[in-house]
Amino acid sequence: MSIPKEPRQLMINLMYLVLTALLALNVSAEVMNAFLTLDDGNKASIGTVTGQLESTVKGVKELLNDPSKAKFQAIGPAMDEVQRTSAAFIAEADQLRDKLIDAAGNQNGKVDDDDYVQSYGMRVPRGMKNKDITTHILVQEGEGEKIKASIISTRQQLIDIYTKLLTDNGQAFGLKPEEIQTRIQSVAQNMPFKIDDETWKNTKDKKSWADFKFRQMPLAAVLPLMSQMEADLKSSEAAMINSMAEMTGGRIIEFNQFFPVVQAEKSYVISGEPFNAEISIGSYSSSLDPKDIVLSVNGSAMRVGEDGKAKYTTTTGATGPQTLNLGVRVTNPLTGEVTEGKSTYTYEVGRRSVAVSADKMNVFYIGVENPVSVSAAGISSNDLRVSASGGGISLRSTGTGKYIATVTTQGEARISVSGGGLNASSFPFRVKKIPDPVARLSRSMGGEMGSGEFKAQGGLGAFLDNFDFDAKCEIQGYSLVYAPARQDVVESVNGGGRYNDKSMRLVQQAKPGDRYFFDDVKARCPGDAAGRPINSLVFKIK
Repeated sequence: MSIPKEPRQLMINLMYLVLTALLALNVSAEVMNAFLTLDDGNKASIGTVTGQLESTVKGVKELLNDPSKAKFQAIGPAMDEVQRTSAAFIAEADQLRDKLIDAAGNQNGKVDDDDYVQSYGMRVPRGMKNKDITTHILVQEGEGEKIKASIISTRQQLIDIYTKLLTDNGQAFGLKPEEIQTRIQSVAQNMPFKIDDETWKNTKDKKSWADFKFRQMPLAAVLPLMSQMEADLKSSEAAMINSMAEMTGGRIIEFNQFFPVVQAEKSYVISGEPFNAEISIGSYSSSLDPKDIVLSVNGSAMRVGEDGKAKYTTTTGATGPQTLNLGVRVTNPLTGEVTEGKSTYTYEVGRRSVAVSADKMNVFYIGVENPVSVSAAGISSNDLRVSASGGGISLRSTGTGKYIATVTTQGEARISVSGGGLNASSFPFRVKKIPDPVARLSRSMGGEMGSGEFKAQGGLGAFLDNFDFDAKCEIQGYSLVYAPARQDVVESVNGGGRYNDKSMRLVQQAKPGDRYFFDDVKARCPGDAAGRPINSLVFKIK
């Protein structure tokens, strides 16, 4: 926005900027760091699975050197193709991650140290709270839909590789036709690398999968979503390569490192609400027996289900960041070897609060649409009840937490918010007329003007300077007084902004030394019942 010259208007704009900054602080740095901790966990899991896959592929290829395994030779190239397909998607996803981090950082076209800062002892992206960049790139620029298309394409390529391998060679491997189809169907059905393309269609205001997944998501929340896609792909790649290795009689993925992973319902909860989470191990294999897994939270062992996960619930009280100390012990059922791992998870406990802000300024203006945002920490927008009173106000919703207020009467209007366990809160707003416009001839409010330029003008215009709304005022009329040098003055009463015939004849007589006076200038703005007087103008022809 342009900087207003009037001190009072400047103060109003500064108050709006401060309010916007305060709203942006609703999500604390600790919560952002918790998202990034989850991202680090996903990347560690990816690294673990990658190492295990390299070991498996190497072992299978060594096994295929045995002449007795000649009938399994097609498995080697199929494994290579699976890994190339997976690597291509991960490279695309990593490139998009880098683009997001740089766009929210120093925007120099590459990811470097200047794109990161230290926060609570962690090295985090400088723009980890930035929602505009993620929405612009992933939703508006279409990168989100591109990554969706890549997921669908990569998934199908993997299924096609596995299907072709078994269709062309399954019987040679000793598999029966029905077993071939069962294996192909099992790989397709159990592959975690996929798109949920139905949930977003049930929402009222989401136009696409990317819109549902990424709109107004801070960078810190988007990064673990991206790494989870890669982790799901690695799990799918591992399942497919393990199935191929099994057919050769080779060894399956070996156990080496395990670490606990937290999947919380919410990383930000309100004091008094329960914090619910599932605790599992990174790179979990369905071949593990739950009795061989011990998961613990803050030293207490958890009951592990058949899916390898333990459900954790605790009642929250004190506000602020809360840390879970996680532990895991896994016993290899083949060797009896015990492997241990530890990690921490931090979530935030807060109290309910609500904020209402006029998106343009801290007042409502008559005659224009006033955008309003309503947000309440810890409360779903669907649970909020928003109403308005005073100032002839009417309020309509334009989306989640977004409203348009229109007002008709000067004074005060109020917006009230309740619901979702929140005590009713009322927020006052001043209701004012649109500020007086400025009358100008071309770009000038008076002074000297050349005769040629003066004659070229078609009349007066009314301009709203330093006003953030889309509003247009019109000149209702004025008195044009022509004072030629050493002659009697002539007056023309002009209706509207453009010159009438008499005014135009007076203007066309302009010569050096003449003066023109625009008096009794009136303008009418949206919401005005009648015209309002505004500034006069005086021009001397040079």
